[in-house]
Amino acid sequence: RYRRLKTEDSGGVLIDIPIHPELQAVIDACPDQAFTFLETAGGKSRSPNGLGNKMRKWCDEAGLPKCTSHGLRRAIARRLAEAGAPPHEIMAVTGHRTLAEVMRYTQDVSRPTLASGAITRLR
Repeated sequence: RYRRLKTEDSGGVLIDIPIHPELQAVIDACPDQAFTFLETAGGKSRSPNGLGNKMRKWCDEAGLPKCTSHGLRRAIARRLAEAGAPPHEIMAVTGHRTLAEVMRYTQDVSRPTLASGAITRLR
């Protein structure tokens, strides 16, 4: 559970996302100190901008100049759409407030995949 704050005055969107079982297995297998990236060197929680800046640095160091934390949001929206999730379910995960925002993120999903899913619904 977290509050997504795109702008300081928005009040944020409260997002409650269950942890996928495969992710939980990875988390359970990690040592406790594996998640210190969420904290500063002084042990305080990173600000949203601070985490985004650190992600940018880590992606650059890994030779992934086109990857961003924002790209992860777009990726989950697309993957959910391709898995057949309706827009409101996608909004619940991504924190988007309008259908138009979700449509912008998912407009380039695999049409053949979606078409196959749609046809299998006919009985």
